[in-house]
Amino acid sequence: MTSEEIKSKVEEALQEIRPFLQSDGGDIALLSIEENDTIVKVQLQGACVDCTVNQMTLKSGVEMTIKKYVPQIVTVINVG
Repeated sequence: MTSEEIKSKVEEALQEIRPFLQSDGGDIALLSIEENDTIVKVQLQGACVDCTVNQMTLKSGVEMTIKKYVPQIVTVINVG
């Protein structure tokens, strides 16, 4: 998969999870894909910024969904 294809798949994954975040007053933005296309950096926005379970959401929701679309992704990091 090329870097552009990976970015497209990551965006597709974020579109799948975005409605759940938005229903709680939050959102998510893709900032970058780094380290040979294995690390995704995102920014949680809105209510997600101060949410006490945002790390759980990031790992069990966002990261799991992105890995479903792009298995080579190793981790997802919130840069906030």
